[in-house]
Amino acid sequence: MDEPSLLKVPEIKVDKHSIKITKLDVLKKLSSGTELREGINDIVKGGMGAIIVAASPLIMQIAKGGFKVNCKFSSKRLTELAKMDGALILSEDFRKILYANVYLVPDSNLSSSETGIRHQVAERTAKQTEGMVIAVSQRKREITVYYGTHRYSLQNAEALLRRATETLQILEKQREVFNELLTNLNVLEITNLVSIADVCRIIQRIEIMKKMITIINENIIELGKEGIIIRMRVREIIRGIDKEEEMIIKDYLLRINKLKNLFDNLNFEEILDIENIASILFKGPLDKEISSKGFRILSKTSLAKQDIDKLINQFKNLYQIFNAEDLMIVKLLGENAKNFKKEINQLREQILVGKKV
Repeated sequence: MDEPSLLKVPEIKVDKHSIKITKLDVLKKLSSGTELREGINDIVKGGMGAIIVAASPLIMQIAKGGFKVNCKFSSKRLTELAKMDGALILSEDFRKILYANVYLVPDSNLSSSETGIRHQVAERTAKQTEGMVIAVSQRKREITVYYGTHRYSLQNAEALLRRATETLQILEKQREVFNELLTNLNVLEITNLVSIADVCRIIQRIEIMKKMITIINENIIELGKEGIIIRMRVREIIRGIDKEEEMIIKDYLLRINKLKNLFDNLNFEEILDIENIASILFKGPLDKEISSKGFRILSKTSLAKQDIDKLINQFKNLYQIFNAEDLMIVKLLGENAKNFKKEINQLREQILVGKKV
């Protein structure tokens, strides 16, 4: 018997400039509530296995046999066609089922960490084509997605929601700690008692929260419509932290690129090493005293940006601005001086009694 011939698919159009698939791309396409995810869930419930791939020229080079379907995608059609042994080939946008019962022959020299034949084929196919391949395990009833050299196991919606809720609770606690540190920093800045440790602690807390947000956002995307409430709560919790960090960086003359590169390369455990953070960002010991320029606190007044710049250029730091003579303030701000003095006196009172400003 002749070997099945390679599939010919002239109707497939693929963007030559497409970007490599990322984890977020995978989660969006397979989020809970999408028709594709519903179809895959039905395959799992039916106790079946499957390999599902998106069409591309490279996929078609290793695809043999099968038959043409070329119909509009639906979860029911996907489930029915999965009853056959071969792979299912969908259009690149997952809106059509192009072929069914296809035999995939990826390069066997490509490494695979999997033991089952179906998953080995799926992993090697993803590596060879740099595309996305979904493998459904008949025995374990698990859904594994391979994209390029990466793999990800889709989570059960209930377990995912529980994990996202737990992470959300931890994020809420981190925001409480951040608020306390910020209140303390306010007092230290107007009394000129800030140390490198004080600034590093608050930056450290912001970066811990950012890493947690990255994790919970992935959960939210995979949850789809079921994650809407958690998404709303996350937005409430993190409101304003980017602005606060931006102003702290400006106040202490930190370089944003250096800060970003540092924390992008650190895991949670390494972020907790505050001495390492201090040595990289400030090149000094934790107990060394430093002064705030004042951009963050002064931005809470009604002063225009140009007036804030005038004050900082003249007095160099926040402590000197708060304790400047009225005559000097009038000279710099003119008719705005009276209102400014009133505002900073109110700010001082609020900060010293521990109120949020």
